[in-house]
Amino acid sequence: MAKQSWLPSITAVFVTSLILSNIIAVKLISVGPFFLPAAILIFPISYIFGDILTEVYGYARARRVIWTGFGCNLLAVLVIGLSIQLPPAPFWKIGGFESPQTSQQAYEAILGFTPRLLGASFIAYLVGEFLNSFVLAKIKIATQGRHLWLRTIGSTLIGQLADSGIFILLAFYGVIPKVVLGQLILSQWLMKSAYEALVTPFTYIVVNYLKRVEQEDYYDRQTKFNPLRWGD
Repeated sequence: MAKQSWLPSITAVFVTSLILSNIIAVKLISVGPFFLPAAILIFPISYIFGDILTEVYGYARARRVIWTGFGCNLLAVLVIGLSIQLPPAPFWKIGGFESPQTSQQAYEAILGFTPRLLGASFIAYLVGEFLNSFVLAKIKIATQGRHLWLRTIGSTLIGQLADSGIFILLAFYGVIPKVVLGQLILSQWLMKSAYEALVTPFTYIVVNYLKRVEQEDYYDRQTKFNPLRWGD
């Protein structure tokens, strides 16, 4: 009988990674010839744990976690947006800013979300995560549970391509040159996919441990893959 004692902890890591990635994404960093959002540090972890969820517990449970992450992220965005609208205290200062007004401007610049970027992020997340989980579940059936690396990397290649492509196009089309759009999509896709490939040994360790202690190794042969469902 399956235990699922680790499922809440994995869900917590998944959701935390998602929310943190959205907060730190405002900073762009340089990695060799690539220019990437700082979220590259942690966002791929959500895909890794998404792989682990589907591989061990199945698509239906991963689907609930994906929607849980979406709901938690939406809550975080709403609360941050509300905090921006509240008037600052007359004595409030942060960092080296000299007045509440300049502190408020800095707060808005760092934590504020434009509707276009926010919409792009939410749509890209849902499409990418559900594709990742769906492809992994299907490959697992096709390979009869062999070659874990094939489905974790293969599903990430597809899911991350959708995520990066949708986000960049929706967020920046018409704002930056089309050539640069393609470069941004390619660089994010390659870096995130390489991240997944590099941590494959870690994924093997976690998956094998969970399958042993949870007594669970789910195959989605009878699963209904509608992403809008909540139950099995």
